[in-house]
Amino acid sequence: MWWLLIVLLVVVGIFIGLSFLGKKLQKKQEATESQAREGAKPVSIFVIEKKKVRMRDAGFPQIVIDQTPKFFRRSKVSVVKAKVGPQIATLMCDEKAYALIPEKKEVKVLLNGIYIVEAKSARGGLLPPPTKKGFMARIREKAAGGQEAMNARAAEKQAKKAAKAKAKEAAKAAKESK
Repeated sequence: MWWLLIVLLVVVGIFIGLSFLGKKLQKKQEATESQAREGAKPVSIFVIEKKKVRMRDAGFPQIVIDQTPKFFRRSKVSVVKAKVGPQIATLMCDEKAYALIPEKKEVKVLLNGIYIVEAKSARGGLLPPPTKKGFMARIREKAAGGQEAMNARAAEKQAKKAAKAKAKEAAKAAKESK
């Protein structure tokens, strides 16, 4: 019975520790976001392509790769290849802005060095932010897709049976006409 109380206390202690750590990390993230926004300038760019690749495969200058933490170098980052003024540049992008930026269009963004902080506007409009589907909605969608596939297979089978029946009748008619 005592071991249950000890386990419960340890779990509560871990929960409290993680909540403090989460608050600390959230404050740190907000500070870096505000710092990135301070130096950001509005720039008009033409997006050539966008993709998610590893940091070392993105084509950034060596100094940028050297300045990033080692654990971050292996993770995938959002990269936008764009024409900024007369030159083509590879830019790193914030996840929220990446979802909004359309390909092959001119976009006005807040740019801080090689980091796109925010997408402001685009000719033809920004992409709508992707909506997350709930668990049950995904299950219903899969079930509906499976039902449609079953109906398509059944219709295909009936068409084959009808074709065979027609072929038999045609062969029977050909025999009788001889």
